[in-house]
Amino acid sequence: MGWIYTATFYTAQEVSGRFCPWCIADGSAAERFAGEFMDSYGLDGVSEETLHEVTRRTPGFHAWQDPHWLMHCHDAAAFIGEVGYSELAAHPEALDQLRQDLRMGGWHDAAQLEQFLTHLGEGATAMLFRCTICGTHLAYADAS
Repeated sequence: MGWIYTATFYTAQEVSGRFCPWCIADGSAAERFAGEFMDSYGLDGVSEETLHEVTRRTPGFHAWQDPHWLMHCHDAAAFIGEVGYSELAAHPEALDQLRQDLRMGGWHDAAQLEQFLTHLGEGATAMLFRCTICGTHLAYADAS
């Protein structure tokens, strides 16, 4: 039995949404169906080659909101996975960055923000990434 990809794929064509990993990795699935596996949101400033690698040759992931890819050191970060608070707390730089992003996004009540963060994994989750250049961990919150 083999692997089949069933997460996101954006195209104007009718497709079953099931792709083999090799057709994703070599770019043939995206080319054949004129589509992308990830949105380019958040990837401003990366090279055209990196943009194509993430959007057309990298499997996407399921999320409550539209999934997006994070970047650091002017390059796309590596997606680690969906995590809860305990996994995120193991990477304090990602937790601090997420806390700051949420404050900038309108979370002004510190107690409510900490309540939200400590309950990640119980409904809302965080998407964890790692910079492939410097190793810094990054995250964003995903909730319904």
